[in-house]
Amino acid sequence: MTNVLIPPTAETTVPPAVKSTTPHRVVIVGGGFGGLYAAQALGRSPVEVTLIDRRNFHLFQPLLYQVATGGLSPGDIASPLRAVLKRQKNTKVLLGDVVDVDTERQEVHLKRGQTVPYDSLIVATGGAHHYFGNDHWEEFAPSIKTIEDALEVRRRIFLAFEAAEKETDPEKRAALMTFVVVGGGPTGVELAGALADLAYSTLKRDFRNIDTHETKIMLVEGMDRILPPFPPELSAHAAASLEKAGVEIRTQTMVTSIERDRAVLKTGDQEDVILTKTILWAAGVKASGMGKILADKTGAQCDRGGRVIVEPDLSIPNHPNIFVVGDLAHYAHQDDGRPLPGVAPVAMQEGKYVAQLIQARIADKALPKFQYKDSGSLAVIGRNAAVVNLNWVKFTGFPAWVIWLIVHIFYLIEFDNKLVVMTQWMWGYFTRNQGSRLITGHDVDRVEEVYTQH
Repeated sequence: MTNVLIPPTAETTVPPAVKSTTPHRVVIVGGGFGGLYAAQALGRSPVEVTLIDRRNFHLFQPLLYQVATGGLSPGDIASPLRAVLKRQKNTKVLLGDVVDVDTERQEVHLKRGQTVPYDSLIVATGGAHHYFGNDHWEEFAPSIKTIEDALEVRRRIFLAFEAAEKETDPEKRAALMTFVVVGGGPTGVELAGALADLAYSTLKRDFRNIDTHETKIMLVEGMDRILPPFPPELSAHAAASLEKAGVEIRTQTMVTSIERDRAVLKTGDQEDVILTKTILWAAGVKASGMGKILADKTGAQCDRGGRVIVEPDLSIPNHPNIFVVGDLAHYAHQDDGRPLPGVAPVAMQEGKYVAQLIQARIADKALPKFQYKDSGSLAVIGRNAAVVNLNWVKFTGFPAWVIWLIVHIFYLIEFDNKLVVMTQWMWGYFTRNQGSRLITGHDVDRVEEVYTQH
């Protein structure tokens, strides 16, 4: 007999009407921040937890851009899920791809036909970058959401410099050494800053035929300033720091076309054709395909980005035992009425809340609605430069950079990752060297042809 969970009110969630004689089965789909934090919060509860993910590791996505620019290796920011959860005797991990949900039987269906029953279901499958109806741009302008994405971006960046070293035509060499980053949010700003550090510092003595100081890095943002969620003064400081580092910033500028060797930018009525071999996408986020599956099976509504519109307790309307957290959730029940952003702290808090809610219902208790506690936001710009908004105080420059380092070290999942990343950063800081500048893959020759074809 499974638990019957009755719907929540706007302010509190009501405990279940019937208790099960067997452990409550919690299935979590997705091992990102939301899913993993929910699983960890349920570690000592009288429930059976099953975490399902198509990958066997948790990825610390905020540092993916450092893998893409050669500062860190993939293993430095990834932790095997089984290792993270091995001490939780009530938790098992399944490697699989969820393709359907049967809400009547309360089962999730995996790709190869397996089914996993649940009493409570937590869906935390995250999202991907949004190309706003131009998905064909992805071939020429990769985003950074997975390790494979980061390695592909890393390969393109370093192949561009390698191809430039062999190129004798000045115009073609200039195109190879031009990098366009689309999107002026935290990811785009951090990526542009890391590219500037790479080109103007790390690589300056590595080549003989090119001067890496001639590298052109352009950051494109459609709004009137970069880092739109930050206070205007921090956005202005970030822009000044990037420009000082050598990054050209184009605000109020839209990308109208992307091809293999060029990007067309439109600012007002003026269009510019930028000849470049390396375009990197950091603009917009859309929900994973699980959003559509849940909408089809439950009648839930989705926003334009495919995120599931959830109740104040993060459940789906009329399905109080199905929860959506993280980038997949459209939660607009804060006091200001605006949906929460798709950032790691939101996913962490939502995952913990749903875990507490399930425990409360099993114990015939109630919880208030979910309320996100915003501790602030931060973005690194480059060496010794960052911006931090803690809501009650703001930091820029070196103090902000130190805070950024501490926060990211703290939230890395495993101790050995914390130690490795801290050591790598210290070594890189004092030597100005990045040791993960590898061009990998069996198709290096094919990719090199793309960069050198005329």
